[in-house]
Amino acid sequence: MKKQDAAKIYSLLGNRYPDARDSPAMLSKGSAFEVLVLTILSAQTTDRAVLRVKEPLFFTYPTPAALAKATIEDVETIIHSLGYFHAKAQHIIAASQALLSEFGGRVPETMEELLKIPGVGRKTANIVLYHALGRNEGIAVDTHVRRLAQRIGFSATDKVTVIEQDLMAAFPQKKWGDLTDVLIAHGRACCDAKKPKCEVCPISQYCQFYRTFSKK
Repeated sequence: MKKQDAAKIYSLLGNRYPDARDSPAMLSKGSAFEVLVLTILSAQTTDRAVLRVKEPLFFTYPTPAALAKATIEDVETIIHSLGYFHAKAQHIIAASQALLSEFGGRVPETMEELLKIPGVGRKTANIVLYHALGRNEGIAVDTHVRRLAQRIGFSATDKVTVIEQDLMAAFPQKKWGDLTDVLIAHGRACCDAKKPKCEVCPISQYCQFYRTFSKK
C-alpha cells in the first residue's frame, strides 16, 4: 500500500475516533504496573471482562510487592471470570516477582527489559511503553489490529511480528501508538470479525477486503 493512502486512512480513522486513546473502556489507563498486569490478563479475553476485575485486584494487591507475595489460589478467586485464569494468575504473580528481583519494583522502560518479564510479549510491551511510559517504540498487534491490517491490505501475513513490521514501515513513528488505538476502535465499532459494516466504513475506498467483497 502506498504511504499516501496509509496517511489518508490514518486521518480518516482519527477523525472518526478522536477519543480512541481516552476511551474509558481502554485497559491502558493507570500506573505502569496496572497497565502491565491488565494487558497480561487481556489475552483471549474481552477488555470489559478484564475491567470488571481491575478494582478488586488492585484493591487487594496495589503494588508489585503485594502481588508478588500472593498465592495463585487467592488471585484465581479474583480473576476467575477470565479465560485461562489459572495461567494468568501465575503470569501476573511471576511478573510482579520479576519486577522486584530484576528491576527494583519498577516497570522497566525498554522493550528488551520488558520482554524478560513472564507473560510479556511485544504487544504487551508496546502498550506499556506507549500508554504508561510515553515511549513510541512499536505497534501493539492485538486481534483487531491483526484483522484490520490484513483486511485493509497493510500486511499479507498472519504472523504478528511481521504485521507489526509492515505497519511500522507504512506509518511514521510518531503515529505508531495512536494507530493501535484507532484500529482497535474501528475494529470494535465497524470492522467486525464476522459482519464488517463496509457500507458505512469511512475507509472502504482504500480497503482491499472491500474491493474484493464489492465485486462479488
